[in-house]
Amino acid sequence: MQSQPTPSSTEIHPSAIVSTSAQIGAGCYIGPYVTIGADVTLGCGVRVDSHCVVDGQTRIGDETHVYPFVSIGLPPQDLKFAGEETETEIGCRSRIREFVTIHRGTPGGGGVTRIGSHSLIMAYVHIAHDCSIGSHVIMANAATLAGHVTVEDYACVGALCPVHQFVRVGAHSYIGGGTTLTRDVLPFSKTSDARDARAYGMNSVGLERRGFSKDRIAKIHHAYRILLNSKLNTSQALERLKSERDPGEDVDQLIRFIENSERGVIK
Repeated sequence: MQSQPTPSSTEIHPSAIVSTSAQIGAGCYIGPYVTIGADVTLGCGVRVDSHCVVDGQTRIGDETHVYPFVSIGLPPQDLKFAGEETETEIGCRSRIREFVTIHRGTPGGGGVTRIGSHSLIMAYVHIAHDCSIGSHVIMANAATLAGHVTVEDYACVGALCPVHQFVRVGAHSYIGGGTTLTRDVLPFSKTSDARDARAYGMNSVGLERRGFSKDRIAKIHHAYRILLNSKLNTSQALERLKSERDPGEDVDQLIRFIENSERGVIK
């Protein structure tokens, strides 16, 4: 281990290799055979378990727990990448489970791979370059994000889900395991089917668990009936929703999401 001054409350295993330039917050734990690069910043109370590699310009927020055999901040799997200085950011109090890989950004994609706070990234997940993951997100085992994917707050991506480049996963959505995603996933939706992904309506259980009022849920449910169950096409359904009196903030969010979609949405 390279020597460096650290707060007395921080524990670094003798077999760990920690750069003298790395910034290590108070109360951190760095386990056996961990490698911490020169440009890494760990907030207070971060735990990095055995055999992890954290490299590049990487910042990990307070009290995040990185489980064994995780790789964070290494160069992206992008043939255009030429060693530019790009970044990885991870928020506070997230849990990153075994064998997860998170690659740093590329100049062409904004230069940052970002994960919010309070998220659970389960074993074998891959998060590619320039992805943007919100807070309170759950990514189940072996879900795989190609580059430039956006996952909004409180979304749940099921196990073994491959997600195409530039796809957006809307807030509060639930995606069933094994679903292949090549188009955008609607906010508040329940989306599944391995062969032909489709929206099966509103993620009512998830919204109830997150404390959505009955009025909010009713307005979202009404919007989904117009989008998915009426004989209107998407443009007609949006005009219908925008013409209604007081559709609610959630429905406004749903409308904006669809209007801003570049890949098209799953219906």
